[in-house]
Amino acid sequence: MKGYQLTFYTEQSRRHEHQPVVDWLMARAKQMGVQGATVIAAAEGIGHAGARHAARFFELADQPMQVIFAVTETESELLLDAVRRANVHVFYTRCPIEFGVLGLPGGEQAAP
Repeated sequence: MKGYQLTFYTEQSRRHEHQPVVDWLMARAKQMGVQGATVIAAAEGIGHAGARHAARFFELADQPMQVIFAVTETESELLLDAVRRANVHVFYTRCPIEFGVLGLPGGEQAAP
């Protein structure tokens, strides 16, 4: 299937509507029926303003986070529109990809 890898970059402490941006994005995607997302916590990064963000031993609030979706073009547009309408301040990338599922669930073997 052709679609997009839609990746949002934020910090663990960034909030929207009284919840972490990561949780807000995941909730919107679930409401839209998007199936599958990955949240990655990074050790450090440099933000769009050039500031260094990093997870510290006692403080994880500034920890960089990525929320990655493999979505159809329609799902991509719906999710981006939801973020725009809600005025969520978040950096994103959208790259064309091919995606799908291989093999049987649970690694089962097909009957001969």
